[in-house]
Amino acid sequence: MKNNLNITQTRKIVIIGCGFVGAACAFSLMQSGLFPEIVLIDSDPAKAEGEALDISHGIPFAKPAKIYAGNYDDITDASMIVITAGANQKPGETRLDLVKKNISIFKSILPEIRCRNYQGILLVVANPVDILTTVALKLSGMPEHRVLGSGTVLDTARLKRELGDHLNVDSRSIHAFIIGEHGDSEIVAWSSANVSGIPLHRFCEMRGFFNHDEAMERIASDVKNSAYEIIARKRATYFGIAMAVKRICEAIVRDEKSILSVSSMMHGEYGIQGISLSMPAIVGKDGVETHVPIQLSQQEQMNLKKSADTLRNILVQNDIEVI
Repeated sequence: MKNNLNITQTRKIVIIGCGFVGAACAFSLMQSGLFPEIVLIDSDPAKAEGEALDISHGIPFAKPAKIYAGNYDDITDASMIVITAGANQKPGETRLDLVKKNISIFKSILPEIRCRNYQGILLVVANPVDILTTVALKLSGMPEHRVLGSGTVLDTARLKRELGDHLNVDSRSIHAFIIGEHGDSEIVAWSSANVSGIPLHRFCEMRGFFNHDEAMERIASDVKNSAYEIIARKRATYFGIAMAVKRICEAIVRDEKSILSVSSMMHGEYGIQGISLSMPAIVGKDGVETHVPIQLSQQEQMNLKKSADTLRNILVQNDIEVI
């Protein structure tokens, strides 16, 4: 079943959760001009009203848009819902530590969406995003292709930035993905990484770098730990993920068929099924069209399976049914 809403015409987005991430997403989307109508929903209505008012003051510097605080009835004709609501990750806390708190929050949000027979795209951003994407799919009753998570889109951007700095080359010319969990078990898909079609190792040597193993280990560690570094310094990350959300929304609204490492349901790829995992996928107006089978080494496939098993165990421990 395809999306009943024509997202290229019904360009209204609802953001559920007006904390740091939700507000930053609303601000980024306002500047993008993608949605002429942006609705903010929060458990604290005054917070949603304040953020909507603050952001709306910048409209004269951007494109015309209507930004306001609303309620769940506003989702019925929305083309997209973005869920950022959830507990913040604290210093020293992993994304997986947020599971119980945020599953509980989702159990209060998703029935509101389900009972309104929502027909648009549902984008999960709250952490742990892969687990909550599976939870959202189970509780919403929506078709799989219309439920996706922000996944490792931000991690992949962090990887490209690190590689761009390392090689002194435009990060947009780098083609590489972080896959698996958006978290501590994430994997850099080094086997398929390239710079404008040139295998990464070969390009590194062109730029005078030969200690590949040492450099890859350092870059992978820096990418994985970057959120912890930011949280330790400013208590939360929000600008980077807001830009990632804008990028995913662009792909959907413009029906770009872009390949992004979003989180979506697995059906046997690499021997993994029944859970949502962050993998490269073609993203367009109907959500996730299909996964893209990138080249992975045997070790990378083993690490991907371990990452999936980590998420599966967490879901089972929290009584979420998985295959």
